[in-house]
Amino acid sequence: MSLDLSNYELLWPTSLFVSEGERILRSKGSWQDRATWLMTEALAGTTAVADFEDLPNHTAPIDDPWADPATSWGAKRAVMDQHDWFTELIMRAPELRHATAPRPYWPQRRGNGPAHDGSTARDTRRDFARLIGEFADSGYLVEAFGEECVDDHSELPDASAVIDRRLGIPNLWPLAPETWDEDTFYGLMEVFHDLVSRPRMRAFHSYGGCGWHHSEFHNGPARVLYRWKVNQLLREAGIEYELAAEGEDLGRLVTVTDDARSTLVHRALNDSAPDITTRIRHAIALFRGRDTSAESKRSAIVTLAGILEERRPLIKEQVGKADEGALFEIANRYNLRHRRADQHGDYDEAFMDWIFWWYLATVELTNQLISARSIT
Repeated sequence: MSLDLSNYELLWPTSLFVSEGERILRSKGSWQDRATWLMTEALAGTTAVADFEDLPNHTAPIDDPWADPATSWGAKRAVMDQHDWFTELIMRAPELRHATAPRPYWPQRRGNGPAHDGSTARDTRRDFARLIGEFADSGYLVEAFGEECVDDHSELPDASAVIDRRLGIPNLWPLAPETWDEDTFYGLMEVFHDLVSRPRMRAFHSYGGCGWHHSEFHNGPARVLYRWKVNQLLREAGIEYELAAEGEDLGRLVTVTDDARSTLVHRALNDSAPDITTRIRHAIALFRGRDTSAESKRSAIVTLAGILEERRPLIKEQVGKADEGALFEIANRYNLRHRRADQHGDYDEAFMDWIFWWYLATVELTNQLISARSIT
């Protein structure tokens, strides 16, 4: 029996769904509750959970010699059970399509949709507030803000104070997007990245209508999901920032780059020696931060030039003396490193962008050369 995936749609990044699902399959005890919670979060609607709950939960060994061959127990799972079903779902997750916004309905197609005030920024702030509300409803802020229970009368943390201690702005909870200026809006994006934590378990407390309680928190998957959803919101709004997925500026807003340069950043951060990685992290953070300036870009270039200077003999050996000299002449003659009066300083800031990416690519090239040497 093969799983029909046509009725399931992912709300999460595929890789995150797979990693959390594989963790559940390795767990012991009541894995079904964790599986149900994961599907409730990561898949649109309730279809997958209903299909899962309709299946038998076999616990006897597959090769049980006492099993009756006339039953599904003795038929060696001719009928798929919950474990088989969930295992196949996780294995075939790359085949699942992602949920998308529905095609426009009649009023939208006719141009008679809900009226907007014309402010894209204001709409985006409301969308972000709704997104945070969804995370809160799923228990992602319980570790930071606590959770009410009819049987527990202890005082919960003041959510506004928790945010204020990080951002330095009071009275931001409950969220009121209509009151935010740009700095507050972007600041909250970064703060909630550091506050979210995924509950891998939940239990229903029926007494007094208390509701769901969440436990087993982990911030790693929560931050992956948070970045994915917030960056999607920013792209749809045409805002050219994204939350960094790695580096010294992890979880901070940085300028969006194309896929090729994003790949270069990833390789430079992950393929460098530990002592070099720290300096590369710092250079990238200086260069791509939302508040970057010409001076911080210059500092980023100088940091990379220092790494290349240390690798100068390798560059000279591999690319030749003349080309090696040209590489460093850029940094030395264009008011970047030594800042002398005879250096060129009248050039567009785009020139520094070019130098930075050139130098970062050269660092990554030397990483490959060093790696090749160690193999041979």
